Formats: sequence, structure tokens, C-alpha cells
Amino acid sequence: MTDTELLLMRTPSPLGRLELVADSTHLLSLTIETAGRLPHDGHPETPSALLEDALTQLAEYFTHSRTVFELPTRFDNGTPFQHSVWHRLAEVPHGAATSYGAVATAIGRPGAGRSIGRAVAANPLPIIVGCHRVLSSTGEIIGYSQGSGVPTKAWLLTHERIAFTIRAQYDPLDLVNQVLGDLVQTSGRREAERSAS
Repeated sequence: MTDTELLLMRTPSPLGRLELVADSTHLLSLTIETAGRLPHDGHPETPSALLEDALTQLAEYFTHSRTVFELPTRFDNGTPFQHSVWHRLAEVPHGAATSYGAVATAIGRPGAGRSIGRAVAANPLPIIVGCHRVLSSTGEIIGYSQGSGVPTKAWLLTHERIAFTIRAQYDPLDLVNQVLGDLVQTSGRREAERSAS
């Protein structure tokens, strides 16, 4: 990332820190921290009006006062197939869910559920382009590539009051405790890093 081409801001959230990257006209990526790390942690923030607006809209989403994001977005990376999946995900409204198979059918690729899953996992704008709203045909969480994985997806679905099931190896209370534990560990690690510098 060159600081002159891309703009960057971070913000705390109920899921951990979020990192947003934009150019002068479009939001390009959002990352939920994983294990206390973000892709551009070593880079200074470069605020912009667009990023400030995105942070405001995300804060509104987390306080249940926003259900639709009104931000200019662009997919700079990915294949045409992935772009078609991401554009379809952007049409799934807040509080609704879809399945991998339904996305495949909607983009004219019935039977491509696994490929859809890989494209969903590569979504560069989670939360804003609601990849968390994609479940199995039985309403089960299959996985999630951001933050703490399945616990992060479960939190987002619960936040939007979307019904889901989880595999037997996950206890719902354990999922919540895992997200909270990850946040506490991350906060403690950042404090230790600040104290050491």
C-alpha cells in the first residue's frame, strides 16, 4: 500500500478493530481484526471524508440505527465470477439471509455452491456487503473468514436478528465468550505493546 494512493482508517467495534481502505472516491476494503492484527497495522491512518462517513455509518449499524449502507464501493481485485457474487450479496437486505445455492442460482451458476463459498469468503467488504448473511440451505453457519470466524458471523447474524443454526461442536454461549475473549486478549496485547514502546 502506498500512502499517496490509498487512504486508511481504523476504528474499534463490538467485533474488534476494523480497518477501512479507500481511494479518493470509493471504499475498497474493510477488514475485521484477526488475532489482534490488521493488514496495514504498520501504516499511519490517512483520514478522508469518505472514510469518516464510512466510520459513522458503521457506528450507526452497530447501534441498530442503520440498516442500509450508503457508500460508494468498488471491487478492485477478484475475478468476474467473484464480482458477480459480491454484487449479489450487496442485494441481500439487512435482517435477511440467503443460501450458497440461492446465490449460485441468482448469478446463473446453479450447482456452484462451493465456488460461491470461496467467493463469499474473499469478499473485500464484509459487513457492508453482507457476506455474513449467507448460510447453508438448512440455515447453518458453514464458516466465516473474518475476525474470530464462526463466532464473528454468529454475532453479526444475531445483531441483525437472523435465525441460524450451528454445528454441534459449537455451543452458542461459547461462541459469545470466544468473541469477548478475543477482544479482551487483543486489548491487553495492544496495551502491552504501547507500554513497551
